[in-house]
Amino acid sequence: MKRLRALVAVGVLALASAGAGTAQADAPSPASGTGGCPAAEIFATDNTAVITDPADPRLRTRLHDFDREVRKIIRSHGARTESSTLLDGVFWSEDEQQATYERSREFDVARVDANGLHHIADVIRKQYRQESVLTFRCLPRTSPETDAVEIQAPGVSATRLRDALLADPVARERLGGGSVTLGGRLILVAPLADLPLAREFTARLGVDWKSAEVRYGDEEFVA
Repeated sequence: MKRLRALVAVGVLALASAGAGTAQADAPSPASGTGGCPAAEIFATDNTAVITDPADPRLRTRLHDFDREVRKIIRSHGARTESSTLLDGVFWSEDEQQATYERSREFDVARVDANGLHHIADVIRKQYRQESVLTFRCLPRTSPETDAVEIQAPGVSATRLRDALLADPVARERLGGGSVTLGGRLILVAPLADLPLAREFTARLGVDWKSAEVRYGDEEFVA
């Protein structure tokens, strides 16, 4: 997996029960809030190829076997996963100087702490020969560990995301890319310091910021 600036929201279960990190984009986030943020998320794929053609048949895979295998890895390390989401990712490759496509899955993870999450992601990375695996712990906005945001918003396609990245060298360098669900919901993970840039970028994608959901937390590219 490349620098996955998308699909990512991970939180320690104890913090999730305290509430945290989810807010409407047009309102300030409370120090503790309610529910849509999962305890933890892992974003991963088994793909190692560079895919530049959006019609490539490899982008039609639903990663069913990968889903089952990763769930088994998560459970074998004492954590729990209840759902996963199939994603279409678009990422900018500095080496290739082009946008690449990638099918991946986001796994909701519970009963795991930060160290356990890192370890599970590293096991997945090694088993599937990935450059990195992205995790995101969902935390209160005011937590000293909060260093990133996950933005979710409806009405975005992978093609539109690719076109926007190609047209914006600053965004593709600093954000790296993003993902969308099969239903057209954008998932974009960015450093907290780049939230203004991410907001401008989503606006160019045609996103109404009032419809976006912003989650705060800690991201890690386990590499």
